[in-house]
Amino acid sequence: MAEDDKDDQELFMEALSATKIPAEVTTVENGKELVDTLKEGSEGKPDIIFIDINMPIKGGKEALAEIKSDEKLKEIPAVMLSTSNHPVDIEDTFNKGANLYIQKPSSFTGFVLILKKVFILHWTKALLNPVKNIFFVSEKNISQKD
Repeated sequence: MAEDDKDDQELFMEALSATKIPAEVTTVENGKELVDTLKEGSEGKPDIIFIDINMPIKGGKEALAEIKSDEKLKEIPAVMLSTSNHPVDIEDTFNKGANLYIQKPSSFTGFVLILKKVFILHWTKALLNPVKNIFFVSEKNISQKD
């Protein structure tokens, strides 16, 4: 997970824990650290990466573009995280190869629901070739029934 805000890191970890989905998470604080960590390979290849869009040093969009242009890294599913639901951000990350775009939820329960949805998605079909109508996920377009 690439996220510069410690509170958002903590919220993500607590929500992930509440999903009861077993996971091992490595966190970095900017896009440069993310790309360097992935290229170094000492942490192993992750099953999925969560990337905040707005970070210092190297932002999420720049890191995403670098990851998706690297032959060894481009197959790792990338989920963008942002408070923004601006169409330009969504379109830009879609075009750069992100597999999913999540608007950061305003509630803990919303975060848990979204993470559960992310981890039950059929990655090989739904997200390895993302479809625009399911690319954007927010607390408003997810429900308890999903």
